[in-house]
Amino acid sequence: MADHNDFGKVAEDLAVDFLEKAGYKILVRNFRFRHAELDIIAQKDELVVVVEVKARNSDVFISPQEAVTKSKIKLIILATDHYLATFNPNKEVRFDIISVQPDKSGKLAIEHLPDAFDAYDAN
Repeated sequence: MADHNDFGKVAEDLAVDFLEKAGYKILVRNFRFRHAELDIIAQKDELVVVVEVKARNSDVFISPQEAVTKSKIKLIILATDHYLATFNPNKEVRFDIISVQPDKSGKLAIEHLPDAFDAYDAN
C-alpha cells in the first residue's frame, strides 16, 4: 500500500477514535456505492452522520476541507441516499468533515466540522 494510503488509514482511525470518544456510534466504514465512498457513517442519538475524512501530512496550499469539491459532495450525497434507503430509512442525516493534519509541532491534529456541507451549494 502506498504511503498516502497508509496515512489516510491512520487519519480515518484517528477520526473514528475521536467520534467514539464524543459519543458517536460507528455504523459503517468505507461504504461504497458506484463511484462513491463514504469514509465513516456514524450515529449520534437519532441522527445519522456521514463523515468525510480529509488528511494532509504536510503544509499545502489548500486545506483538507477545501478539497471536498462540489462533485465530491454530489457523490457523497448519492451514496448516502442509497445507504439511507437500504439501511436507515426515515433518519435525519448530517454531513461532517474531519480534517487531520500535523500542527506546528508535527503532532496530528483533528478538526471536526459539523454540518460542513451547509456552506456548499451542491446543485
